[in-house]
Amino acid sequence: VQLQASGGGLVQAGGSLRLSCRASGRTFSSYNMGWFRQAPGKEREFVAAISRSGGRGIPYYASSVKGRFTISRDNAGNTVFLQMNSLKPEDTAVYYCAAGQTSFSSRPYEYDYWGQGTQVTVSS
Repeated sequence: VQLQASGGGLVQAGGSLRLSCRASGRTFSSYNMGWFRQAPGKEREFVAAISRSGGRGIPYYASSVKGRFTISRDNAGNTVFLQMNSLKPEDTAVYYCAAGQTSFSSRPYEYDYWGQGTQVTVSS
């Protein structure tokens, strides 16, 4: 599986961005999909995940983004989205999408495939 993330950019605090991650292959619906982020000097952290179709596409969020971010997936289009509203300067990071089949998880090591990352910068 190859993942291509896009949609990052520069936005003012309080603004919105929508990230997309398109996957190659014909088995996209069988993967749990996640978004992670990494700020300079910090470890990669979990943002959101959505379970595979067999798991009914259930979303799961980090407490820091719950109520502001929404994860969704379009299995026909092999794409997972992250709608980010009410952005804060502390949301500034490189955002990565990831795909995994073993378990529905917030742990990076549970994911097998990673996209290249897209930069999100939120100015105050």
